[in-house]
Amino acid sequence: MLIAVLMPLLAKADVAADALAEISAAAQQMKSFECNFVQTKTLKLLGDKMTSKGRLCYRQPDKLRWEYTSPYSYTFIINGGKVQINKGGRNDVIDADKNKVFKEVARIMLNSVVGKSLTDSREFAATVQSTADIHVVTLLPQKKDMKHMFSKIVLRYDRRQKMVVGVEMHERKGDSTVIDMTNVVKDKTIADSVFTVK
Repeated sequence: MLIAVLMPLLAKADVAADALAEISAAAQQMKSFECNFVQTKTLKLLGDKMTSKGRLCYRQPDKLRWEYTSPYSYTFIINGGKVQINKGGRNDVIDADKNKVFKEVARIMLNSVVGKSLTDSREFAATVQSTADIHVVTLLPQKKDMKHMFSKIVLRYDRRQKMVVGVEMHERKGDSTVIDMTNVVKDKTIADSVFTVK
């Protein structure tokens, strides 16, 4: 009787583990990607939604350029342990290695976009819902700093494109951010200058 009850649960766990392994393996193999994105920020307190657009560039192992082009200009660059924020012509460079919380946020952003580190149970408790075309992975933060900021992170992984195409970040205070990626180009050469921190 107990075996009959446990078998479906074990099978479901195996399917989830296989999906996470599939996503992590694809993330490791992907050398780079560029895409457009639409970001929708929902503010619980105001009951308001703000939509912005831009472009994302990523190159292994730790370079990310997150550039907003509409309705404002804002660029966020991660290059190793350095982070640069450019807003309104002003450049701020942060040494993420010296700022524990900022380093965690930068790492979560980078890993979420490419689907890295999903199999590390110290980072997240993960559940997966899958179809033939897509995996939807719900991540519950396990580390104290991240628990204070995010209640959950949801990734949408396109199995045909072999990459994450959507990210939802749900904050503890009730706000949420949804990022949808389009026009994805993978594994093309991206110049160092795209990720230069000045």
